[in-house]
Amino acid sequence: MKKLGLIINPIAGMGGSVGLKGTDGVLDKALELGAIPRAPLRGKKALEELLDIKDEIEILTCSGDMGEHVALELGFNTRLVHIQTSDSTSNEDTQIAAKNMLNENVDLILFAGGDGTARDIYNAVADKAVVIGIPAGVKIHSPVYAQNPSKAGQLAKLYLTEKIDKIQEVEVLDIDEEAYRAGKVNTSLYGYLKIPFERKFVQNRKAGTPMSQEASQNLISLDIIDNMEDGVYYIVGPGTTTRPIMKNLDLPYTLLGVDVVLNKEIYAIDVTEKQLIDITENNKCKLIITPIGGQGYLFGRGNQQLSPKVLNAIGKENIIVAATKEKLSELKGNPFLVDTGDEKTDEMLSGYIKVITGYREKTIYKIKA
Repeated sequence: MKKLGLIINPIAGMGGSVGLKGTDGVLDKALELGAIPRAPLRGKKALEELLDIKDEIEILTCSGDMGEHVALELGFNTRLVHIQTSDSTSNEDTQIAAKNMLNENVDLILFAGGDGTARDIYNAVADKAVVIGIPAGVKIHSPVYAQNPSKAGQLAKLYLTEKIDKIQEVEVLDIDEEAYRAGKVNTSLYGYLKIPFERKFVQNRKAGTPMSQEASQNLISLDIIDNMEDGVYYIVGPGTTTRPIMKNLDLPYTLLGVDVVLNKEIYAIDVTEKQLIDITENNKCKLIITPIGGQGYLFGRGNQQLSPKVLNAIGKENIIVAATKEKLSELKGNPFLVDTGDEKTDEMLSGYIKVITGYREKTIYKIKA
């Protein structure tokens, strides 16, 4: 019987929908703003991919929402290796659990969280265990994570059934959340973790924006501004490609948040999911978004304010994708990715979409759920 370690960071991702750009150190504020846990559901989604081999697996996990609840709900043979003693989880819980799993000689550790959780796993096991990350946080730059929860479960199944034997060391990246909330991205490399490697299941690391792309980004912004309609609410997503829109309009903006423009004036800055639901409910809205460089994600990475409810209210026909030709070439023909947490929304977004690549220049690009 294979031993599968399962660790869920239940508070991962809770700061995203309420505009906090992370949960580290601001859990109380996130709860106050109405954030709800999403990591356990994403952990469950991954485990569902293993149901047809559940009799061949023993799950070693943590008490409560850190893994026990979803494993028992799905009927897995479950054993606790760590019992959480405080009301809320901490990085110590994650590290203790991972060390205990290592001592139990687990075949694989499956963990749900963000880059901070990956860092905790690295601090606990370094290169002594094989792991797979289930993306559930706000910041997910590390390539230790699968493209979405289902892909994490599928990859785990292939590895546990010995249909994949290639192991690769990948970077554990994390950023300074306080600087991130202030609009600065300070990314650090903390080490390497071993993952079962199959390219179609895992995400690339995030790529930066070279200076040479700035002129292209400016031309894209001018095209978008020239085509803005009066009376339409323009929801401007995060990223360096969308920033020149706000600069050329001479408006305040948040580089890593979501802002709203009406009649070429700022309507709201750094909005939450709740604010966007209110705005999109009875108004004509268009969303301006750019994919994450190197990864290709449009939704589900760092922009959780753009929830399934918001995206369905806007409609795919009102989504404006902006990307330089250089950014598209970095994807090497791979499609844009979406991971909203809702399958119907992901399917709605799938297919093809127009992409603005310059002034009066467009191309058609594929989106894959």
